[in-house]
Amino acid sequence: MASRLVLVLGDLFVPDRAPFKKLLTPGKIGQILCLGNLTDKETYEFLRQIAPDLQIVKGNFDVDAPNLALSKVVTHGTLRIGFTHGHTIIPPGDADSLLITARHMDVDVLLWGGTHKFEAYELEGKFFVNPGSATGAFSSGWLPDGEEPTPSFCLMDVQGDVLVLYVYQLKTDANGVENVGVEKVSFRRSSSQAAS
Repeated sequence: MASRLVLVLGDLFVPDRAPFKKLLTPGKIGQILCLGNLTDKETYEFLRQIAPDLQIVKGNFDVDAPNLALSKVVTHGTLRIGFTHGHTIIPPGDADSLLITARHMDVDVLLWGGTHKFEAYELEGKFFVNPGSATGAFSSGWLPDGEEPTPSFCLMDVQGDVLVLYVYQLKTDANGVENVGVEKVSFRRSSSQAAS
């Protein structure tokens, strides 16, 4: 499959607060991986306009969508990418539990949600990404006291065995001015993993 941008987002909850809408234009994104908690039809329709290839897994609040799978696997380049909401991972967000899930799904990259906080790291040759909440939805128990959720999403560009992750976060400075910050994180599957 040729390289194409893949939008990764989840835990939307608050569709009225969608700070990134103007950045997401049709024709630029080839696929969307939604990690659950879409919660309303209007947001679903908006995402379908951005990319008709919309893959969604069930979040713990997607009660009106009983037929959604709890996890899925897609392939981009030579990378197998698994995605799940994360509410089925116990303890939630635990690195060892995520590694077990990635091994069980037989994936190089595991995307998960549920914590509403961006994370990306490598562990034992696998890459783990939580895009956070695209709307900055409140979450109890995941953030230190007094810390507000930071709206965020990710774009992935995969070419062969290399994944370049662009992380978009809405930051607020000391004066209350909001700016979108973009960070770049790269992952390359090792050649020993490709042979296994």
